[in-house]
Amino acid sequence: MKEISTKELELRLAAGEQVAMIDVREPEEVAAGMISGAVHIPLMELPERFGELDRDTEYVLICRSGGRSTMAAEFLEGQGYDVVNMTGGMLDWQGETIA
Repeated sequence: MKEISTKELELRLAAGEQVAMIDVREPEEVAAGMISGAVHIPLMELPERFGELDRDTEYVLICRSGGRSTMAAEFLEGQGYDVVNMTGGMLDWQGETIA
């Protein structure tokens, strides 16, 4: 499974790169702030909603600490999607967030 650090993602976003991101945290966690541009799909909804995703797009998966995003990445990889796990999760994220 491919991985990206929070710093690497922050640098890519700061450079203006378009990055498809999925935040798999629970709604109350996302309410405290998420990375601008990320799409919120809670982990438990992913099995019903993965069909909304484009198989030709690389997705960075985000959660609180990296555990749930690892599970989401494994699931989506098994469905044929191109995914990258953000290691450290939002606990390590130093960039801006939106409410």
